[in-house]
Amino acid sequence: MIKEVIVVEGRDDTVAVKRAVKADTIETGGSAVNETVLRKIALAQERRGVIILTDPDHAGERIRKIVANKVPGCKHAFLREADATRRGDIGVENASPEAIREALARVHTETVPAETDDKLIDWEDLIDAGLIVHPSAAARRRVIGELLGIGYCNGKQLYKRLTVFRISREEFAAALAQLEDEGV
Repeated sequence: MIKEVIVVEGRDDTVAVKRAVKADTIETGGSAVNETVLRKIALAQERRGVIILTDPDHAGERIRKIVANKVPGCKHAFLREADATRRGDIGVENASPEAIREALARVHTETVPAETDDKLIDWEDLIDAGLIVHPSAAARRRVIGELLGIGYCNGKQLYKRLTVFRISREEFAAALAQLEDEGV
């Protein structure tokens, strides 16, 4: 049984998660996350911890941001878009049990880095890696997000995720090498 409560968007997501692992869930009811649900999530975070597992799409990212801003210290699990897509529909409910278990095995926790932490990635590293200000930046960010298990996002959001999830220079360099090997 997973100790933390997993936050998902809806009932079908709960069914998919329970096919993959033994866990409790809280459903946000979609992108209109209300205060009652946020209070439940805050209580779960206080008592057991929370893992946010939302759809790898715009609405899922919006829900993830709302919950993370209102309930600090959440853990985050990300599904690859390819693993969560079936017949053009993107969602946790479309993911296989194996893909869900893999996402939950690669959970990241938000932290606030120390001001002196020089082992983290900086903006120049993203430019040098071709992840921003580059003709293939979006495709490269998609792959690097999958390799690091932090999901796809724009350049600014990638920088934030690398920082709050404390992705080290070593992890980043290994993922970048794999990205280069794949020819992206």
